[in-house]
Amino acid sequence: MNDNNKMPVILIGNSFKYEVEATLKMFFHGERFAFSESENDIPGEDFVIASTAEDNGSTQISAEVSLGGVRKSLSDVLTCTVESDKGKVEHELCRLLFHILREMTGITPPWGLMTGIRPVKKVTELIAQGLGKDEIERRLTEKYELSPKKFRLAYETAVNQLPILDRIDSRAVSLYVSIPFCPTRCSYCSFVSHSMDSAIKLMPEYVDALCRELVITGNIVRETGTKVDTVYFGGGTPTSISAEHIRRIMECVQENFDIGSVREYSFEAGRPDTITEEKLRVIKELGAQRISVNPQTLNDDVLRVIGRRHSGEDAIRAFELARKVGFTNINTDLIAGLPTESPDSFRHTLDTMIGLDPESITVHTLTIKRAADLYRDEAGRQQSPAAEMVEYSVEKLISSGYLPYYMYRQKNTLDNLENVGYAKKGFESCYNIFIMDETQTILGAGCAASTKLVYPGGRLERIHNYKFPYEYNKRFDNLLEKKAEVVECLKKINCTPLR
Repeated sequence: MNDNNKMPVILIGNSFKYEVEATLKMFFHGERFAFSESENDIPGEDFVIASTAEDNGSTQISAEVSLGGVRKSLSDVLTCTVESDKGKVEHELCRLLFHILREMTGITPPWGLMTGIRPVKKVTELIAQGLGKDEIERRLTEKYELSPKKFRLAYETAVNQLPILDRIDSRAVSLYVSIPFCPTRCSYCSFVSHSMDSAIKLMPEYVDALCRELVITGNIVRETGTKVDTVYFGGGTPTSISAEHIRRIMECVQENFDIGSVREYSFEAGRPDTITEEKLRVIKELGAQRISVNPQTLNDDVLRVIGRRHSGEDAIRAFELARKVGFTNINTDLIAGLPTESPDSFRHTLDTMIGLDPESITVHTLTIKRAADLYRDEAGRQQSPAAEMVEYSVEKLISSGYLPYYMYRQKNTLDNLENVGYAKKGFESCYNIFIMDETQTILGAGCAASTKLVYPGGRLERIHNYKFPYEYNKRFDNLLEKKAEVVECLKKINCTPLR
C-alpha cells in the first residue's frame, strides 16, 4: 500500500474504473483504491492490474491480482472490440477479476457480478419480454453468476411488484417532501441530514422556503393538468421538527395539491425519540395514511454505539402510540449488520417487531459512510454477521406472511447485500416501487430533494436541490430557473396516451 493506504489499481488500455472498482469492493469492504495507467505506479505487494489490447477486431483481456505477494492472473480473447461492444468487454474483464478474487479471498459474493442498485429491474425487463422463470434464471445466472437464493428473492420481488406497476398511471407524478433534519447523526448515516442542534436557527426560514417551493410546484401541477399519485415525506427524520411546523408544511401540501385523488400518502416519522402523540395526530389529521417507525434495532447497547438517544422500549412505545392514534398502515425499518449487533440480537429484534404486527417491514443492510476507517484491516475482508441476519430475515418474514415487494442496493454495503421491503398483501408502498423502477416522475421539494423527470419514451433527467439548509434558504431564487424543465416534462407526459 502507499502512504494513503490505497490499493493501486492499474488500468491498461481501458477506462473501466467504475465497474472495476465496484467489482473490487465486493471483496474488500471499505478499501480505497488509487487508479493509474502505469505499472510503474505499483509501490508494494498488493495491487490489481486490468488490461485490454485490441488486435484485428478482437480484444485480449487480462487481470492480475497480488495480495501479500501472492499473485494470480487470468486472460481471455473476445471476438469484439470496445468500440463494437464496450459493455461486453468491460463485463468479461470484471469476470476475470471476480474469479481471481473469489479464489484468493475465499469470498463468494451472493449477487455475483451484479453490481447495479436495481437488480429486480433486470428481472422485470425479462418478464416483460415473455420469458419464463427458468429461462430468466438461466440467463441471469450465466451472465452474473448470482446465487440461487438471490435469484429467487429478486424474482419473487419482481412478481409481487408487477401488479402495482401494471396499474401505474404514466401521466401522474409522485411528490417527495424533504425534511432533512435529525436530532443527532447516527454513526453509520450516509444521507444528507443535519443535526437539530446546529440547524434549529435555520428552521423558520427553511419552512418558509419549503412552503414557497410547494406553492410553486403546486401551480405547475395544476397548470399542466397533472395528477399526483403518491406523496412521501422523508428525511432525515421529518418528526424532528415541531408539530406546528409539520402542520404548516402539510397544510401547504393540502392547499396546493389535490390529495383527494392521491392513492398513497406516507410520512416517515423515523426515530422513536422524535415521535409524540401531538405530532402523530397532526400527521393523521392532514392526510397521511402510511407512517414509518424506525427503531433499526431494539438492542440498547447497539443503539448507544450508533448514537441513538432512545431505547428499544421507546421504539415499541412509539409503535403502539401510532396504533393508538389510529394508523392502520405502519412500516418499521431495521438494519442488519450494525456495529456490535449479534445474529441472536438481530433475530430478537425482528421477531419482536413481527410480534407487533406492522403492515410492512423493511430490512436494510448496513452501509457505512466511512467504511474505509472501519474495515481497512484484514478482518474487513472476511464475511460479517450481516449475511446471516439477512438470510434469517428473508425466511422469517416470508413465513410470517410478509412478501418482498421492492429492493435496492447501495455502495459500501456489507457483504454486497441488499435492502428489501416486505409487506402484507395489499400494503406494498407504491412510492417505493416507483422510485426503484423509475417509471414515474417524482417531483422533489425541499433541501437535498431530487426531482426525477421520466419523459415519454423513458428518458430520465434529474434535478437536484441544494444539499444544505443555509444554501437552500439563501439561493432559493436560483431554484426557479430549474422549474422550466419540470413544466416541459409534465406537458409532454400529459400529451401521451395512458400506459
